[in-house]
Amino acid sequence: MRAPPRRPRLASAAALLLTVAFRPRSRFAALGLAPSAPFSPRSAPPAAPRRRVGLGRGSGPSSSRDRDARTPTEAGLRPPAAAWAGNHDSGSFGSSDAASPKLPRRLALSSSATAALAAASLALSPLLPLPASAADYGSFTPEQRFVAEAWRTVDSAYIDRTFNHQDWFQMRQDALKKKYKSADEARAEVEKMLSSLGDRYTRYLPPAKYDSIVNAATGNVCGVGVELATNKEGTRVLASDVEPNGPAFRGGLRPGDVFVEVDGVRFDDGKAAPDDVAVVVRGAEGSKVGVVAERDGKVLDFIFAREPIKITSVRGYLGNKPGGSGKKVGVVRVKNFSGTTAETVKSELESLKEKGATSFVLDLRGNPGGLLPGGVDAASLFLEADKPIVFVADKKGVVDARRTLGDGYDLDSPLVVLVDGNTASAAEVFTAALKENGRATIAGEQTFGKGIVQTIRQLEGGEDGGGNGGVAVTVAQYETPEHHDINKQGIPVDVGSGTECGKEDVMACLSREALARL
Repeated sequence: MRAPPRRPRLASAAALLLTVAFRPRSRFAALGLAPSAPFSPRSAPPAAPRRRVGLGRGSGPSSSRDRDARTPTEAGLRPPAAAWAGNHDSGSFGSSDAASPKLPRRLALSSSATAALAAASLALSPLLPLPASAADYGSFTPEQRFVAEAWRTVDSAYIDRTFNHQDWFQMRQDALKKKYKSADEARAEVEKMLSSLGDRYTRYLPPAKYDSIVNAATGNVCGVGVELATNKEGTRVLASDVEPNGPAFRGGLRPGDVFVEVDGVRFDDGKAAPDDVAVVVRGAEGSKVGVVAERDGKVLDFIFAREPIKITSVRGYLGNKPGGSGKKVGVVRVKNFSGTTAETVKSELESLKEKGATSFVLDLRGNPGGLLPGGVDAASLFLEADKPIVFVADKKGVVDARRTLGDGYDLDSPLVVLVDGNTASAAEVFTAALKENGRATIAGEQTFGKGIVQTIRQLEGGEDGGGNGGVAVTVAQYETPEHHDINKQGIPVDVGSGTECGKEDVMACLSREALARL
């Protein structure tokens, strides 16, 4: 197969920050996991044949034998009925505002959550059991079977068929020769095996972390109503936003407060990620959780009662354009993308227009992504028919092109998209679609740079059948309409602007040049 022509690369983004979960500077640490939703007719893919290209790391020759035929469940590009998740890390202590169907065994994540992430961008679909390939598979110990299942799950789906240029099959053989004294030893072996891939998004999820993501995806989560992120240095976890009228807000916690300790667990060692904090903060409804936080050098103690939290992922409000013109600007803040985001955004736009808004700002600061179809559908609201939105390639290099089928809801209103270094994944799909189709001005700072898609799969076994957690696996990657690979690069802005203003005062962030576009 002839290699495709070299494509331009975007300028390097600011140094990526360390994250233990799905992304360095995670945002929603437990949410980003909206349930799957089919592509709407507005953005459904055309029936054009797929093309096979050498897109990214998954296109090279494999250094180990390709064993894809062993598994009945392929993890390449999924049909339109399944939703891709495009989540950067997420960390929110609440549930998504999207409908939550009964959770099947397989989740397609694109993620944060960190949640546990709250999330990651997940899609929900059935997971068939992976068959054993060795006749003596039954002779393995439970720990060895767990290691074998984790290996086989990654082997069937991982996009890089070179497995980081190592003998992946030999790694399995070596791991199965070992005798494990406990489940913890086997889990440590799986963590070591996956870390060798050099992909921070492909990793083992311990039972507590996996359950946290599942609960967030199904809405079965109680917390205190806080969204999490890391600071710019990536060393501390802080509250990036606090849900109005939630337990944390009522108790006095505010955006910017840094988490030091939660229920006796310290998070000030410089290694904690939003999902680590989220796992401890969540718990049974009505139970109490103690939080120690820092604010302006002072240590604050809080005790909150956990309760069901509904995260409002889309909010709209009216602002006035500075300068005395009296021109009204509609602001729509999107925290993450789900299957219902496009319709909610459209509803907010209609309401703001009725109130006199003639131009709009879409605030995507800190948006970790969510469901990829949610980003695709939302972008379609502002684009004409037959415009490219995103190209997604699976492990075999097969590319699916997503284009608009009809004209969107608003094709003419002046539009500015405000982004920052935490804008990632599906939010970057949305941003790139509007930028490269010439529909909006992108303001703020360069985005995070996550151009890959993950899936989450549960691993069987565990004590008393409670499960062995799961694995998050990178299964696909995408390119922008102009075929830029933004992974680890990000999207450069058209106009520089501040990003530190309040979530309800976006007009204070915009530079004079950005305001001139409205």
